[in-house]
Amino acid sequence: MFQRPRGTRDFGPAEMARRTALERLCNEQAARHGFQRVATPTFESLDLFTAKSGDAVVGELYAFEDKGGRPLTLRPELTAPVMRMVANEMRSVPKPMRLAYYGSCFRYEEFKTARYREFWQYGCEIIGASGPLVEAEVVAFAISLMRAAEVTDWTMKIGHVGILNDLLAGLAIPEDSRRDVMRLLDKGDFAGLEGKGVTADAAAKLEAFASLSGGTDVMPAARAMLEEMGIATDSLDSLGEMMCSLAGLVPDMPETTIDLTVARGLDYYTGMVFEFEVAELGGECQVLGGGSYRLMHLFDLDELDPCCGFGLGFDRVLIALEKQAERLDRTEVVPGESSGPGSLAVIPFKIDSNNVLGLVAGLRASGERVLLELRERNLGRSMGWADSAGAAFALIVGPRDLEAGEATVKRLSDGEQAQCALNVEAIAEALAQLRA
Repeated sequence: MFQRPRGTRDFGPAEMARRTALERLCNEQAARHGFQRVATPTFESLDLFTAKSGDAVVGELYAFEDKGGRPLTLRPELTAPVMRMVANEMRSVPKPMRLAYYGSCFRYEEFKTARYREFWQYGCEIIGASGPLVEAEVVAFAISLMRAAEVTDWTMKIGHVGILNDLLAGLAIPEDSRRDVMRLLDKGDFAGLEGKGVTADAAAKLEAFASLSGGTDVMPAARAMLEEMGIATDSLDSLGEMMCSLAGLVPDMPETTIDLTVARGLDYYTGMVFEFEVAELGGECQVLGGGSYRLMHLFDLDELDPCCGFGLGFDRVLIALEKQAERLDRTEVVPGESSGPGSLAVIPFKIDSNNVLGLVAGLRASGERVLLELRERNLGRSMGWADSAGAAFALIVGPRDLEAGEATVKRLSDGEQAQCALNVEAIAEALAQLRA
């Protein structure tokens, strides 16, 4: 028996209803925020990702050579491919660009709960503009996604890599150690600072600075600490401006944690960074993350740096929603997953199916979701099929119905019926009556 590859999944109709509903919600919010959808190939040149992340990343990729000997890889993420597309195809497009995207990604890593070898991302980039207002627009879009999906009990952390850079430079941390130090601070691993060129005095100051975590009241305390150490506060001012703009874009702002040691763990981030977490996911609780970064210089488009964007872990959001739906006893995991009116099953009983095909076509053209019974079986089995297929209503057309030009529409949940003429308009009216 053939098995699906480790770290991948099959999605049946119920799962796909949720996934398409969430994708639709994301697209709706993207359009409201002025983002336009783009798409890139599932595989790319390997050097696109080694240029971004170094040769060590190859061990995490599904890398291969094609028949021409060209090194390729299944894409591990979507930001670099979008940047490549902009450089190749969109240099003359008016700036700034607001781009949104969705697709599958692949990483060869140990399979864990909520971490798959094939996974999906939804994300966005603003390219060709930078600064606090751009960052606020990106975070506001991210907040709208979480709210539209009705994710509950999520938290948001915001920081600024520029503040960390200024702090490490001011404390004379060796430049070649700064990225490692940032990662240690991001993890709260202060013991690991030893051996990274960090003196005991500098380590104490870093630990004190890292303890500044909370709401916007953190900002004055951070300013006082930086000024006391003689370190510039320009990046802190930029973060403050971003938070002010964000409050304007999101009047009912969710509770926000200012965490000045958030670094996102990636070398290309340069400005504001942020992460959303859902505690119910346990150790893999991050569902969204992003910020301001520099990548366009890899494509000789330095003038477009920095950009700003985020990636949403599509699968993790769905897992969180499933857990929360169970806890909150929701009928829908994703809002609108069974969007639109309930399906209508048309059952031709003891008649030639050709007699109802025009009716089926007309109902579909009017906007109804119509399931046509394709098998010849007794009425009980056909009704059982309609119910198990997810239909909410059934239209049974037998010899007498054809002769009389009449029909009965039945609501499957309770057996309530409505009589009507055997035409599209009358059936639509009967369905509306039963849905009321």
